Amino acid sequence: MLLSMAVMVPRERWTDERLDEGFGRIDADLRELRVEMKGGFEQIDKRLARADDRFNALQREMTARFDSVQRNMMTWAIALFSTIVSLNAAVIAAIAFS
Repeated sequence: MLLSMAVMVPRERWTDERLDEGFGRIDADLRELRVEMKGGFEQIDKRLARADDRFNALQREMTARFDSVQRNMMTWAIALFSTIVSLNAAVIAAIAFS
C-alpha cells in the first residue's frame, strides 16, 4: 500500500513580491506589444492612405473618360437627329414639288 501512494509535493507559496514580479513582467510584455501594434497600425494606415490616393486618382480618370464618352454620344445623337430631320424635310419637299 505504501508503494502505490502518490508522493505529495509541497505547494509553493506565492508571496506578494513574487506576484508583483510576475504581473510586472506581464505588464511589461503588454506594453511592448502595444508599442509594436501601434507601429503596425501606423504602417497599415500609411498603406491605406496611399491606396486611397491611388483609388481617388483612378476615380478622377474614369470620371473624365465617362464625361468624354457622354459628350461624344450627345454630339453624335444631335448630328443623327439633325440628319434625320434634314432628310425628312428633303423627302417632303421633293414630294411636295413633284
